[in-house]
Amino acid sequence: MKIPFFDRAPRVAMVRLAGLIAAPTGPFATGLNAAGIGPLLDRAFAIKRLAAVMLVVNSPGGSPVQSSLIAQRIRRLAEEKKVPVIAVVEDAAASGGYWIACAADEIVADPASILGSIGVISAGFGFDQAIARIGVQRRLRTAGSEKSFLDPFRPERDPDVARLEDLLGKLHEEFKSWVRTRRGPRLQAPEDTLFTGRFWTGREAVSLGLADALGDAEGEAKRRFGDKVKIIRLGPRKRGFPWRLLPGAREGVEAIASVAEERAAWARLGL
Repeated sequence: MKIPFFDRAPRVAMVRLAGLIAAPTGPFATGLNAAGIGPLLDRAFAIKRLAAVMLVVNSPGGSPVQSSLIAQRIRRLAEEKKVPVIAVVEDAAASGGYWIACAADEIVADPASILGSIGVISAGFGFDQAIARIGVQRRLRTAGSEKSFLDPFRPERDPDVARLEDLLGKLHEEFKSWVRTRRGPRLQAPEDTLFTGRFWTGREAVSLGLADALGDAEGEAKRRFGDKVKIIRLGPRKRGFPWRLLPGAREGVEAIASVAEERAAWARLGL
């Protein structure tokens, strides 16, 4: 959207952050990660005479590292440019999606949005009994006593489970610390309620202090800055299908796995 230089109407950058949060893995990769979103955020905060940046968040979560990197980038740019940031939740800001939303100064949600899921999850499968039934023997050698960790083709070991639970607990503490830092005084329920991994509707989230108000992105921009506000919409560029790759190529398998993982993440929210 090109705005004449002499137009003095307030300008709001509206940045769409949608999809599973995961590190980029190939040409089919979709969703959110610091490498892909960073340049988009730089463009948003570089707009002249900027009144605010609005983050339109729609994510079921994903990588805690990528969530943290994106959130830290938002805060760094907001403080450098001294521009307020408002997160507006669409379907969901859950888990890592909520981590990113907390980078905003305020969080607005639709009454039917899903917010929260302040927890950490690890899931997998155990195939040891399956391979035993078909007469397959697992052969594995390592240098380092803890190199083999939760091998799905071997029976689960108590030390591995304890190590994983310790890791998940530490990641959960990082998440909770971030929410306390960004939302602390506004939280209206005890931590043993808010930090269990449970999620709530937007209306409930406002009453719990996980969000600040109900609304939608365009309506909120006009309410705050007037009907003449100039909304500059920014989002990741759509990439065409790379036809040069055969269906059996590794990238194609990764794409299918990525889609399946994203659907599973949304399904955990009942969406």
